[in-house]
Amino acid sequence: MIEELAQKIGVKFRNIELLRQALTHRSYLNEHRDYKLDHNERLEFLGDAVLEIVVTEYLYKKFPNPEGELTNWRAALVNGEMLAKISKKLGVEKYLLMSKGETKDTGRARQYLLANAFEAITGAIYLDQEENGYQEAKKFIMNNIVGELPEIIESKSYLDPKSSFQEKAQEKTGVTPSYRVLEETGPDHDKNFVVGVFLHDDMIASGKGPSKQEAQRKAAEKGLKNKEW
Repeated sequence: MIEELAQKIGVKFRNIELLRQALTHRSYLNEHRDYKLDHNERLEFLGDAVLEIVVTEYLYKKFPNPEGELTNWRAALVNGEMLAKISKKLGVEKYLLMSKGETKDTGRARQYLLANAFEAITGAIYLDQEENGYQEAKKFIMNNIVGELPEIIESKSYLDPKSSFQEKAQEKTGVTPSYRVLEETGPDHDKNFVVGVFLHDDMIASGKGPSKQEAQRKAAEKGLKNKEW
């Protein structure tokens, strides 16, 4: 079954157990004491470093932009939200090994697991392919991550959306946006907020997130895309 994922990501593993380890969450070991492999945190640590250098090298060679802009682009490419999105696209979720408790949590915790798994898979490729490790890991990253950059640049999602929305709102209307909580649901450990962004009493957009700040950010992002104000 794990071979299906290897095929999908385009890597012929010499040691397929490295890929299996990359998909093993710490919680799985608690319920499977006889499991022979370690969890994926060390591979994640390695993959994070490889991901950073590959993306940094690409941006440095490809664009003459100032350091601050390249830093923002890199952050948008390698943040947890982006890595979780790519992991989902690759179908990684199907192969994650985790405890029964973790299996039930499909919210924030799952996104975190998926992002970490992407880094761990990168680390597994780097180790497994030995002398070609860097090149193979680079190919994996270039095929799956770097293609997201044009959309990031076009949508300006690398900028703080609240600042961008405020700037645009003041330029177009002379009004400073305000944010109001529209809905709050869930227990304390797994809250969800819906927040609206308003110009005077007109709601321009709303956003949902696990914190008020994240919901405000989502609302601002949607507000920037709304052409009707």
